[in-house]
Amino acid sequence: MIQRRTVGVVGAGNVGTAAAYALFNQGLASEILLLDEDDRRAEGEAMDLMHGQFLVGGVTCRAVEYSAMGDAQVIVLSAGASQQSADDTRLDLLARNARIFRTIIDRLDEHAPEAILLVATNPVDVLTYLSQEMSDRPNERIIGTGTLLDTARFRALLGRYYGVDPRSVHAYILGEHGDSEVPIWSNATIGGQRIQGRTVLGREWERETMQSIFEQSRDAAYEIVDRKGHTDSAIGVVIARIVRAIVEDQRNVLPVSVRPQGAYGIRDVCLSTPCVVGIEGVKSHVVPDLVDDEEEALRASAETLRRSRAGLDL
Repeated sequence: MIQRRTVGVVGAGNVGTAAAYALFNQGLASEILLLDEDDRRAEGEAMDLMHGQFLVGGVTCRAVEYSAMGDAQVIVLSAGASQQSADDTRLDLLARNARIFRTIIDRLDEHAPEAILLVATNPVDVLTYLSQEMSDRPNERIIGTGTLLDTARFRALLGRYYGVDPRSVHAYILGEHGDSEVPIWSNATIGGQRIQGRTVLGREWERETMQSIFEQSRDAAYEIVDRKGHTDSAIGVVIARIVRAIVEDQRNVLPVSVRPQGAYGIRDVCLSTPCVVGIEGVKSHVVPDLVDDEEEALRASAETLRRSRAGLDL
């Protein structure tokens, strides 16, 4: 078990700051290290957080250079270009952010080779794969936030429909964190009862309603960007959740972006499947039984991601 917990955040923009705030407010680290190309931005965010130290306890936060990241057990990668409009898809960001990540990974391999890297920058699945290709560290120590946020949105909306706490809903969205993601209806349950095609808690399964719930989950980022210009709050909480699983060695099963090691016939791509996450990163993979159309959709999602990086010149 890690005694002194140091978490680094590379990129002190909206997502990185939201992640740092969630980590700080939940007391998940003894020290939070902020690094940004804009040194003054990182310093300002660290100062701002430190003014709340009296209320959260002895968590410290400071702006650093890459050389200080060697102290971190987990480093969140949230640097890069962001979505500029609702028409700017996650995959449109790839060319810009892949070049940024080349520099980041090289520096972290030099100064923090033992840290687990948690990729949050979009398109997260492709950047997770490229980070694994660029880095010398084992693949299981480079994880993407993947569809944990989509799954959280999915469960929240299902919880609202069925009138239960979302934590009592067990349902996943897998595949790409993006337009080709796949709702896994065949395994969705509440209290151990499958919801597909059944009446649960007095609410009928209505195909059109369920499709709408999925589409609201899938398209939520576009709707939020259209209204406030960016997304940050929920992904910050998601990052903190994954960091907690790592530093506390919780061995939680979470839908995070990894290489599925041949599950469902998928290789050579990172996408979200349920994984056991703990102090070593991804410890093992859970491979739920899917119906044929779900498997087919998951393979199609993998192919979408594979095509998105084809011809990429790094």
